Amino acid sequence: MSSMNDREAAFENKFAHDAEMQFKAEARRNKLLGLWAAELLGKSGSHADDYAKEVIKSDFEEAGDEDVYRKVSGDLGDKADEATIRAKMTSLMAEAKAQIMDEV
Repeated sequence: MSSMNDREAAFENKFAHDAEMQFKAEARRNKLLGLWAAELLGKSGSHADDYAKEVIKSDFEEAGDEDVYRKVSGDLGDKADEATIRAKMTSLMAEAKAQIMDEV
C-alpha cells in the first residue's frame, strides 16, 4: 500500500511542479511580449519595464491568453496585426521556457 501512496505523492508533486513552471513561463512570456510591444510603442527604459508589468497584470483578468492578446492588440493598434502578435506570443513562450530551463 505504501508504494501506491508513494506514486500518488510523486504524481501530485510532479503536477504541482509542472503547474508552477507553466505559470513562470507564461509570466516570463508576458514580460517579453510587453517589452517587445513597448519597443513598437516607442517606450524605453523604465517606461518599457512599466508597460511590461501592465501586460503581466493583464493575464490575471481571465484564464487563457486572450486577455493578454487584447491588452497588447488594443495598445498597439495598427502597429501589429493579429497574426503578428499571436506568432510573437508563441515564439516568446518557447523563449521563456528555454530561459527558465537554463536557470534551473
